Amino acid sequence: MPGVTSDSGELNSLSVIPHNLDTQNPRVYPLRLHRVTRPLAHLSISWARGNTLRVSLLQTEDAASEQSPGGEVVEVKLGSADAGEIPEGQWRRIAYGSVAPFALLQSRKNSMDALHYEKDWWEHVMEYSKEINSLLGNAKSSIPPTIEDPKTVLKKVEEPTSLKAAWELMEMFYADKQSQTWIPERLLDWLADFDCLFSGTQPTIHAKLVAFQNELVTIQAVENHPEYWEIMSSALAVGWLDVVVKLLRLHGSYRFDQLGSREIENGLVEAVALLISEMPRLRPDMPSEKIGECYSTKPEFMKAWEKWRAKITKLDCSAFWLQCDHQQTRVGLKNMLQVMLGNASVLSNVTYHWIELYISHFLYVRPFTVREMTSLFMNKVVLAECSRSFGPWMITHAIELMAAGSTQAETLLHEEQSKIGGICIEELHRLTYAQILSSHALTWNIAPIYLTSCMKQGLGLLENLLYKQPVQHHQVLLKSMEICRLNGLDYVSYDMMKIAGVHYWKHGKKGSAVFWLQQARDEVRLNRIAKHLFDFVGKSASDESFKQWEGMIELLGTESKTAGGLEFLKKYRDFRRSLQQVQGGITTDAARKAAEALISLMRNPSTPQQFWLPLLYDSLKLLNWQERPLLNVSQTNLLLNKLQELSLARLLPGFVDAGLPSEALQTVRLALATNLGRAILDE
Repeated sequence: MPGVTSDSGELNSLSVIPHNLDTQNPRVYPLRLHRVTRPLAHLSISWARGNTLRVSLLQTEDAASEQSPGGEVVEVKLGSADAGEIPEGQWRRIAYGSVAPFALLQSRKNSMDALHYEKDWWEHVMEYSKEINSLLGNAKSSIPPTIEDPKTVLKKVEEPTSLKAAWELMEMFYADKQSQTWIPERLLDWLADFDCLFSGTQPTIHAKLVAFQNELVTIQAVENHPEYWEIMSSALAVGWLDVVVKLLRLHGSYRFDQLGSREIENGLVEAVALLISEMPRLRPDMPSEKIGECYSTKPEFMKAWEKWRAKITKLDCSAFWLQCDHQQTRVGLKNMLQVMLGNASVLSNVTYHWIELYISHFLYVRPFTVREMTSLFMNKVVLAECSRSFGPWMITHAIELMAAGSTQAETLLHEEQSKIGGICIEELHRLTYAQILSSHALTWNIAPIYLTSCMKQGLGLLENLLYKQPVQHHQVLLKSMEICRLNGLDYVSYDMMKIAGVHYWKHGKKGSAVFWLQQARDEVRLNRIAKHLFDFVGKSASDESFKQWEGMIELLGTESKTAGGLEFLKKYRDFRRSLQQVQGGITTDAARKAAEALISLMRNPSTPQQFWLPLLYDSLKLLNWQERPLLNVSQTNLLLNKLQELSLARLLPGFVDAGLPSEALQTVRLALATNLGRAILDE
């Protein structure tokens, strides 16, 4: 295999993609046998489709019986027991859908000069990232109900995947330069979409909110429920302002029969709701479902933030709190004010996951801190985690985001590593992903896109991949030839057509064999086929054995460069047809044309010598034409010279007898001598 990557002398040094066997924990896969019992005489393991092994087991003669067939074949699927959050069919759709964005990005990278690369490249990467992200599902897709339930604070949306969550994080911190000024808001939106993913391992705000929403139907006065205030403080800590305001509107003081007796309490609730609705947000735009005051520049945001914080402080010191008789409302609202004032201990108490606490500090403790987050990342750790958690597809495509957003990451990815055979990490992961695609019958045809982007070993592995494809499948062969054409591998295409021709010939499909060998311009094999056909073509025009080959001769082209030695058979076919017309009693014009075809065949150097006498013997009617001689003196002398050559050749060893009657040579010589005399008199 081209491109050996290691010379360490170890067994795995011949691997195209080096790996350390010592670091891999062995995994045991049980064999579920139904008919075979021990002892076993033979065990064979081979690859089946995709990541499946085929295990064949044969029993010993002593163990075999009438009830036991003596052997069994089972398939073992490698990998984890469950299919994961993304089924295999969806993975293939993602694999196919990501080919076009990846290929377009590589094309742009190869055609872009250095000046525009530094300036505009991140925009192309963002376009690429958006297309890939759209393949991973839409976490916000939902159908709004016709009548909205006031007690529904969370909309039912499509369950997101951790793959999509990881991709959006990579895009946020590496590729999207515009979002660097409003990272906290991006993180807030990201957590709103994907906080549910953390609920499976530990408590989260989303899980608590879902559980409380299920209980809302049975709760009469939510303000008396302690969890009501805990949930609102938690949601407020991570910036889910619309959820908090909607929950506040469920407070009992908003009921018509309670407004008169709970006016101050309702006023405090509404004041907090109003402050939440006025919270300054540093972001370029605000979605319609979000609440808050949007500011696109940092100076404007800072001024608005100070004014907003002053209002919170003023409300926190208000005397109206002393007049609020409902203790849960008073304590709960005061706790929410402490969240908005950035009280670190309160934020720690109302959040559950570390990323929730992290985002709450960004929002309320350090709202003006905007730094280059990628400078804090350990790129090797990011690569390792992406590869470990999400596999080769993720790391192959996410590398483009990392290289676009971090100079350190770009250097790490593109630096040639001697430990992996002089290729870079980027090429290593592409080769790994391409080999996985190549192992499956449904995805092998997209592997060349990734192999051709590998400068060191890509083309060599692409050749190996193409040579391994089964030529007996017509569509696969055509696809392989198209891949060769697109990548300038004409020599591989010719080799594959030759292999196809030999395969079809061995399996009795001689017409297909001739076609593919002609396409490959394989003169050597075409001449061998011609020699093989000569043994079967009839020795006279009436021989029935010629009919079974006449259809294949129709496939032959008129150009000798593509037809090889088979050019003779085509001309012989034409001569045979004209001779049959003569034998059918057609006019002298048809006989003259048949005589011209005979002379053309005898003059042609591609006509085998063993066919000379059969051709002349079949043409006796032409040589003895009654009305007038069809051959002139020079043409007759040509045929006499050929006959003399043939007489001398019969004396040499290895001469192939035509199998004609013993008097055939004398009969032809007499007919030629008679024709010569008539031709002399005629001239």
